Amino acid sequence: MAAGDKTEKATPKRRSEARRKGQVAKSADLNGAIVLFAALFALSATAPHLVQTLENCLRETFALVSSPGVVDHRGLGPLLSGQARAAGLAAAPVMLVCVMAALVVNAAQVGIKPHPGAMKPDPKRLNPLSGFKNIYGPNALFEGAKNIVKVGAVGAVTALAVLPKLDELAGLVGLPPSELLPTLAHTGLGIAQRAGAAYLLIGVIDYAYQRHRHEKSLKMDKQEVKEEHKSQELPPEVRGAMRRRQLQAARARMMADVPTADVVVTNPTHFAVALRYEASKSAPEVVAKGADHLAKKIRELAADSGVPVISDPPLARSLHASVEVGQLIPEELYHAVAQLLAFVYRTARRRVAA
Repeated sequence: MAAGDKTEKATPKRRSEARRKGQVAKSADLNGAIVLFAALFALSATAPHLVQTLENCLRETFALVSSPGVVDHRGLGPLLSGQARAAGLAAAPVMLVCVMAALVVNAAQVGIKPHPGAMKPDPKRLNPLSGFKNIYGPNALFEGAKNIVKVGAVGAVTALAVLPKLDELAGLVGLPPSELLPTLAHTGLGIAQRAGAAYLLIGVIDYAYQRHRHEKSLKMDKQEVKEEHKSQELPPEVRGAMRRRQLQAARARMMADVPTADVVVTNPTHFAVALRYEASKSAPEVVAKGADHLAKKIRELAADSGVPVISDPPLARSLHASVEVGQLIPEELYHAVAQLLAFVYRTARRRVAA
């Protein structure tokens, strides 16, 4: 078993950090199913009052149409707004029940403690290349397949509920509205309940899958668990000193790698990223990066070591935001980095020839 295999369950600290970032197990399908059932319940309870209110509004509207002379100098505005207010108040219980159901099911899935970190703006989410990968990546394909299955399952359950009642519905032709509407409402409610039950089952399955996926993403390797336990056993002052020493050592190693870079990409003043390409690796590697004061030191060291320093603000910002030191550049930046390295190599050959 490799040392970096994620085989250990997440520690409470890892779970707390993920929760602060808004990384929780949540199913939108379960939310939708619960809200649908809440709406059906509210409609079945308030339908008579809602229908009566709408009927009164229609009667008043038709009365105005038949006798326009009753409208005073203020026009139709006050009359229509009054009818809209009455209809809104009649529908308010349904909307309130749906809102309460949505809040309850969300609290049941992710808890009631708010996490401002989840709402913090993240510039990386504005990257169009990352957005393209999110839309057409493996996870998006899975979600698309799941949505197709979901629509197919709900549609099949609805069809099985409607087809046996076609003859019965055909026999309703000619019934007076006072008998037709209650029958259609009862039939439609039964069909909606069956479709909602299928949707609820899909939501429960999706929530179980989301929990499994979330737990898998939080898993840690043995070394991470050891380091976390070790850091928790030490006083905060000692942990802070250790982190500072680790940061200083990592920065010293990073600065020692700058002379081995092929090129340093700059912003030109705010960011600096040193790249090195080796034939044994599949892509160029970021060997150093920094912002502001550290970027200045990287540029100075590169100039002293004879490493080309090239100003390319968009590429420098993308590399600094998306690639850590020691990582290979992502595929979406291959073209831009390849053009930059080709320019550096051509310039170096011309200098040698001269």
